[in-house]
Amino acid sequence: MKKYLISVLIPSRNEEFLSRTIEDILKNTDDTTEIIAVLDGEWANPGLPDNSRLTVIYLPESVGQRAATNLACKLSRAKYIIKCDAHVSFDKGLDRKMLEAFEKSGDNTLMAPVMKNLHCFNLVCPDGHSRYQSPDGPCQHKIGEKDEKDILCGKETKKDIVWISKRAPQSVSYCFDSQPHFQYFKEYAKRPEYKKDLEETGLTKTMSLQGSFFMCTRKKFWELNICDDEGFGSWGSMGIEISMKFWTSGGQVLINHDTWNSHLFRTQGSTFGFPYPQSGRQVQNAKKYAKDLFFNNKWEKQIHPLSWVLDKFKPLNGWTEEEIEEQKEREKNHPKFGIQTKTKEPSPESGMDSITSTKGIIYYTCNTGPLKITRAVQKQLRKISEEKNIPIVSASLKPMPHFGFKNIHLKLKRGYLSMFKQILAALKMSNAEIVFFAESDILYSFSHFDFIPKRKDTFYYNTAVWKVRMEDGHSLYYNNCRQVSGICVYREAAIKHYEERVAYVEKNGYNRNIGFEPATSNRVNWQNKYQSDVWQSEIPNLDIRHSNNLTPNRWSKDLFRNKKNCEGWKEANEIQGWGKTEDIIKKFK
Repeated sequence: MKKYLISVLIPSRNEEFLSRTIEDILKNTDDTTEIIAVLDGEWANPGLPDNSRLTVIYLPESVGQRAATNLACKLSRAKYIIKCDAHVSFDKGLDRKMLEAFEKSGDNTLMAPVMKNLHCFNLVCPDGHSRYQSPDGPCQHKIGEKDEKDILCGKETKKDIVWISKRAPQSVSYCFDSQPHFQYFKEYAKRPEYKKDLEETGLTKTMSLQGSFFMCTRKKFWELNICDDEGFGSWGSMGIEISMKFWTSGGQVLINHDTWNSHLFRTQGSTFGFPYPQSGRQVQNAKKYAKDLFFNNKWEKQIHPLSWVLDKFKPLNGWTEEEIEEQKEREKNHPKFGIQTKTKEPSPESGMDSITSTKGIIYYTCNTGPLKITRAVQKQLRKISEEKNIPIVSASLKPMPHFGFKNIHLKLKRGYLSMFKQILAALKMSNAEIVFFAESDILYSFSHFDFIPKRKDTFYYNTAVWKVRMEDGHSLYYNNCRQVSGICVYREAAIKHYEERVAYVEKNGYNRNIGFEPATSNRVNWQNKYQSDVWQSEIPNLDIRHSNNLTPNRWSKDLFRNKKNCEGWKEANEIQGWGKTEDIIKKFK
């Protein structure tokens, strides 16, 4: 079976221009692009061309536009998919030009070309009178007048296919209003940021899209459930669904100005209306579902609230400033986006500025540690989360719907790369400015989460940590114990580092040079450079050491290659703020 780079998915029902659309796409794309057309309850008339790049699926009973698109995508093995309507034309080399744009933008992108209008046909009578594309019917050309009434030709008309992409209008920006209704957004093209993007990259941002054409990776199509036929139904609010799923999940929606497609708009009903039955109830239900999903921030994969998108593009057609503020007010009580932690006024000796930021906890686990330790740690973190209003995102190798406001289940095997991927997934799912890393065998003190990092380019490590031996409660402390489990950092910096770390290990494998603790060595020439620093919480954290820790246990100085790493060595069986360690470990046995 040939491997294609792009699959063009065409859901269709009783489409008279489907054959011409397919011929156009085949003509204007190369042999790395295939077409998968779905005949949803109706055979194509006229018939379709015979071409090795075309796959046709016939469904005896209609399943609807979204479900048909999903079915076509299941047959694809290409990296990228284009969904388009069955009445469009393509610019020459559109597929190549879109791939070149994805090389610039990255794959976390939803993209469309500039949209033109397709002049598909004229209606022509035997006398040569021509009428611009409209419903079938007798010739409407005026040939005279009698008693102050027009006399019309009235002769039978036939379609004369012209298939012309009109020079104007050219649509490059879209949005939706507060209802939500689809809107063209010409005003955005006048803004400096739009002009700057256009000049520098040829790619401009758009809040929303018109649903007749979009392109993304097949992986993202399934990951974001781009065509949710169960929730949205067959038809309606397509542009809102696909654009908001990308923007709110941390992706972007772009227009590629280096290419175009043209689309036939059919809004006059009768013989020139929508190919799928248009139910007013269906359209309203889709709109209602979209409003509930995105205005109430209920979509499970989002890391940004709707107000974040509104702020990015405001002023917006159909949104008053008051309506945007009302949206933000509704989000204040949201369990994910409404939690704000106002930091305490720092002491003068701390050298820190007063800041108000959002804080979050990312908790990652391989689900193999002793269950009683895990439960104790999670119980402590829940108390901290509730008391300090710091939300938790958990990433696990087994489903954990009970822990954190959001759990990410990664189907991976335990290992270093898996841990890095879990951390990255949790970072991307969190919406906090500042994140604290948390592991399943560390008992965290409440004071650990009072810390505020001063610099955004620095990984901070809490070195107030005692290692507690599970067998007997014997405890160990040494200076400068920098552990990933004690990190506090600005989330954006952490995402950049862990994206680079995951890519490095996927390519090169894990080795000792890479280490675990970001910014603590120069053995790898990372592209994104960060610093590290330390702090100590008022009450230390307890690192419970058992037989299944990912990192080895070292209870003797002789086990340290670099003796500087164990300076300040202390051993004890009682710890400030926690009491006797033998009493602590009794709970785990």
